[in-house]
Amino acid sequence: MPTKRNTDPPFEECLQQLDEIVRKLEAGGLPLEESVTLFEEAMRLAKLCNTRLDAAELRIDRKSTRLNSSHG
Repeated sequence: MPTKRNTDPPFEECLQQLDEIVRKLEAGGLPLEESVTLFEEAMRLAKLCNTRLDAAELRIDRKSTRLNSSHG
């Protein structure tokens, strides 16, 4: 599993940054190079959010499995 970089923001901040980038790209009018750079950053943030969501889902599944096995 990839290690968290110290410079990565918390999940909620990643999501907010991603939303801001999407708004900028959807508004248009940006130079091509800036659009590409923003797109690359959006992809990095989306991957980071996905990784964190997957990790949270795994934790929930494990706890749920333990709870079900102790009551069954």
